[in-house]
Amino acid sequence: MKLARPLVIAAIAGLALVAAALAWQTFANSEPVPTVSYTLLDGRKGTIEALRGKVVLVNFWATSCTVCVAEMPQIISTHNKFRERGYDTVAVAMSYDPPALVARFAESRRLPFGVAIDNTGEIARRFGDVEVTPTTFLIDKRGNIVKRYVGAPDFAALQQLIDKLLGAT
Repeated sequence: MKLARPLVIAAIAGLALVAAALAWQTFANSEPVPTVSYTLLDGRKGTIEALRGKVVLVNFWATSCTVCVAEMPQIISTHNKFRERGYDTVAVAMSYDPPALVARFAESRRLPFGVAIDNTGEIARRFGDVEVTPTTFLIDKRGNIVKRYVGAPDFAALQQLIDKLLGAT
């Protein structure tokens, strides 16, 4: 039994080091969010920079993307879970998505966050030439991209990261 205790302590210490390394990697690889302005479906103008001080999820999607449509309830749930704590979501419809379809989708799903249509493709270009949907960016309070997801994210892990970012000063 005396040998088991040091092994348990070593295993716990090793796991703590791995967790710290993963956390450092997530935050060390952050890059500044690009300068972007957009118009929401309701006509309001916005910029990503105006959201500084909040944790922001920017989701590039299309009504023709089955994964995008399937993940939207989880994006809504995540938005609703954290919005009172300084979290926001901007859904950016791709340039090829017909605005009327985007508007109908947003209305029928009662999307509780801003929806922008990237008519010219400029927003997608500024975020690194986004072509694949869904592509999602998580931005910290300082305006740095801390995570990029291509495809549907693991929402449990995403929510843990959001919670951690919201707690950061």
